[in-house]
Amino acid sequence: MSRKKPANQWMRRHVNDPYVKQAVRSGYRSRAAYKLSEIDERDRLLRPGASVVDLGAAPGGWSQVARERVGPSGRVVALDILPLQPLKGVDFVLGDANDESVQQKIADLVGDKGVDLVISDMAPNLTGIASADEARSQALIALAVVFARRMLKPDGCLLVKVFHGSGLDAVIRDMKQVFRQVLIRKPAASRSHSSEVYVLCRGVFR
Repeated sequence: MSRKKPANQWMRRHVNDPYVKQAVRSGYRSRAAYKLSEIDERDRLLRPGASVVDLGAAPGGWSQVARERVGPSGRVVALDILPLQPLKGVDFVLGDANDESVQQKIADLVGDKGVDLVISDMAPNLTGIASADEARSQALIALAVVFARRMLKPDGCLLVKVFHGSGLDAVIRDMKQVFRQVLIRKPAASRSHSSEVYVLCRGVFR
């Protein structure tokens, strides 16, 4: 019973969530689409014609928003270690962002000029052990930063999910060694009880 009760509570919150209902009506694959939409409305990241790479893209909500906003002259590449149901106008690469052959596939798709924006809503599979979960989260953040540093144009941006914890200050310090500007964003679509926030990094030091 103790296991069923939290699961049932989560399901009730989920089905009654206004962003979940809106995502279903609008055809988005996840409520997370509204997190990216809100950040983009504030920071104007998804410009027509931009090239975007979505790390850990499945199920595809962020890629859908990116595709809509970069327009037909833009390019969206979705990357995940899990299969992704096809999305019109989105190129999908199956693999690990650490893999050089995967990075080369993405470079071939976006061209020699590099990427305007790397987005990552990745989160680890939680174990319930705080230290292990934090380490897994930081590993995903580090992966996104290393990938972005290699793939972004000098004035490109990285938007990545992070979680409040004892290591967050160190993560921010490390990002400031790589990017000229580092900003915190907490969109309204992010549940208030969640420890997640998003870090927006602009301009790569070369």
